[in-house]
Amino acid sequence: MKTEKIYTQHEENKQWVNSLLFYKDEVKIMNGRIAEIASKNTSKDILAQVEHFQNQLLIQNNQIDSLKHAINIDNDAIDKEIKKNAVAIEHRSIADHVTIRENMADFEKIFNSLKTELNTFLSKWM
Repeated sequence: MKTEKIYTQHEENKQWVNSLLFYKDEVKIMNGRIAEIASKNTSKDILAQVEHFQNQLLIQNNQIDSLKHAINIDNDAIDKEIKKNAVAIEHRSIADHVTIRENMADFEKIFNSLKTELNTFLSKWM
């Protein structure tokens, strides 16, 4: 089992939470742009694409919530480890949170792909 310094994992968790807050804001902005397209166009093809993007953003929003929950659980585990023995925490290691790191990387890859696809759609219809 791979281990990592407690401080490093805590900092990584903070960075991920900040990234997820940014992605949450991006989802709101994207939903606003989609709503603008929907209000200006009544074509069934366009509305079908609008619905597709709304569904995808809903899925991404749920994924953000799920990742944030996993990070909070990890932070709780870190806090418990610190409370066991607060001496020299900057030098101590615990089990690495590899799964969260991989899930964040997967999420960011999918989110950025969706963002590119959505921006291409928006550039056609805005």
